[in-house]
Amino acid sequence: MPYISRRRADCNTSCGAPPGVALERTFRSHPARRSGSAHQAETGRDGGLDGIARVTRFDPTTLEYSVRAARITDIDRLVALCDGYLRAQRAGDVASSPLDAADLLRQLVFLPQATILVAEAQREIVGGAVLALRPSVRAGGFVGTVDLLVVDPRHDADRVADALIGEVLRSAKNKGCVAVEAARPDDPDEQARWDRQGFGGSEPRIERRVNAGRGATRAS
Repeated sequence: MPYISRRRADCNTSCGAPPGVALERTFRSHPARRSGSAHQAETGRDGGLDGIARVTRFDPTTLEYSVRAARITDIDRLVALCDGYLRAQRAGDVASSPLDAADLLRQLVFLPQATILVAEAQREIVGGAVLALRPSVRAGGFVGTVDLLVVDPRHDADRVADALIGEVLRSAKNKGCVAVEAARPDDPDEQARWDRQGFGGSEPRIERRVNAGRGATRAS
């Protein structure tokens, strides 16, 4: 399961800004038509031109994050968040994968054997996760595999990832899974996030039981 947090997403509100900075583009009447004090109060500086970019800083630790099931309209933004990884994965497997990532995710939105979740802050998607279900004789029921976990690097990676993983576990339990597994991350900070959620085990995968009883068969 890839965890992606270093690549900035392409979005209209933050292109070209450093982490923690959003560009807010404002369009105003010509400064000559307004008083100097009014224009300065509006732009935050003396003078200025139409369409000037005003830098607005935000503190991600003060934002509230919520997690919900993804909708069709969320897919393009989710693909943009993880575009670098998905391009690299598809590059060597084009022949055996006729669907691109966006098409595949749009189909998964409607399948009971998968769950796509998105994290939001101020009505903007800042993270996402994909949970895929498979039957396992060894485990004694369905096992949920976290196929993707991505967080916008401008936001609080710990809080967003914790919220997404917590909702993944809840969804897997509701669908009758006996366990949830994920690829063991190489980064110690990322591993710590999974440890906090009760995942453990040896490489290459980590796992957490979500239903004590064996033999769960529901996947809807």
